[in-house]
Amino acid sequence: MWSAAAMLAGGALLPAALRSQDPARGVRIGLTYAPGTKPGVIVAPVAGAFGDSVQAIVQRDLDYGDRVTVIAGAGVLAAGTASATTPNYALLARLGAAALVQCEPLAGGRVRVTVHDVGAQRAIESREAALVSPAPSRAWRQSVHRMADEVERTITGTAGVAATRVAYVRGGRVWAIDADGAVTEAVSEGSALSPAWRPDGGALAWSAIGDAGSRIVVKELATGRLRTIGATPAGLNITPAFAPDGETVVYAHGREEGTDLWAARLSGDDPARRVTVGRGSDNTSPTVSPDGLRVAFTSGRSGRPEVYISDLDGTNVELLTDFAFDEQNYRASPDWSPDGRAIAFQARVDGLFQVAVITLRDRGVKVLTSEGKNEDPSWAPDGRHLAFTSNRTGGAELFVVDVETGRVRQLTHDRGARLAAWSPRLGAPK
Repeated sequence: MWSAAAMLAGGALLPAALRSQDPARGVRIGLTYAPGTKPGVIVAPVAGAFGDSVQAIVQRDLDYGDRVTVIAGAGVLAAGTASATTPNYALLARLGAAALVQCEPLAGGRVRVTVHDVGAQRAIESREAALVSPAPSRAWRQSVHRMADEVERTITGTAGVAATRVAYVRGGRVWAIDADGAVTEAVSEGSALSPAWRPDGGALAWSAIGDAGSRIVVKELATGRLRTIGATPAGLNITPAFAPDGETVVYAHGREEGTDLWAARLSGDDPARRVTVGRGSDNTSPTVSPDGLRVAFTSGRSGRPEVYISDLDGTNVELLTDFAFDEQNYRASPDWSPDGRAIAFQARVDGLFQVAVITLRDRGVKVLTSEGKNEDPSWAPDGRHLAFTSNRTGGAELFVVDVETGRVRQLTHDRGARLAAWSPRLGAPK
């Protein structure tokens, strides 16, 4: 995380910038720009070893955040732009920039990051960030991502999601990839399905497949310690999901008579408790609301898979997806948005699965994909982006879609990637 701010003379602190403004005069967050537009941002060249990498990562992170327009070709600026106390604001404005980001290397692996409001011709914030040694390790890259996320917060009022990872399954194992797709590493051994992040980002749960069935395991990422949730009988134990408390795991358990949701706590010896009573139907893929009070899940109790919601104790069950795309209805794999206002899911449309979002207030539906088969959406912590599996390039890969604009980018390049689970924002290693 960033150190305490050392504000430049004449700068504006972010809380003051969040005060209401006259819309006719533009939007004021960390800087002023025209309403309904994305501010142009130039990331100045960065001096020192790996300076080019720092600049490239910050540029890419801001671009992938979809809240600003990164202006390419910033290298044509005068070399002094990277360290000048007073940048050439007139030149920056002619290039279309509303903001300039400067990253100045300091001693001890630290960087001073300054954000300039080009229109106001002043620096609005200047802070120091620590980059984890050695460069260019994954930990170092994550520290640059955290720096970029804070830059995005300064400019737009919303932190980015570059310092996150996406877990997924490929070749029967759980893998994790950085949100920019740059670093991939294996997390599990043996056959595994359906990874899920603990809310603090420190652990992953998944369904481990064995000869006697499957079991839910939880891995502490810092230590590698594995724990098994074994309070339910042997058989099918799949699709785990953490509740916001980080202690409760909801998952599907079943045998031949159907599948129901169960909830178990990681600490203590309390037995798992049954959540749903499906009476022979399959109830799977739980996702717990951000307030921890409700759970959405897939159920075939109506004769075809639909998304339902109930209280976390199983009461007050209601059908969520009560509408028709076509006569072959099939809705599954829900994921509750971080702000609690919407649920993403997959729906069969014209014979192929597509990713859709339903708002809980008015039950309005927006279909986000149309190319190929698209499944298993997972929200980013900003509530704006979704990771999902698609075969649009020929084999199964992970893609990311911006819910607001529909922009899609490919995340993985490993055939067979599926079952994405987007992490929370990840802090510095301890």
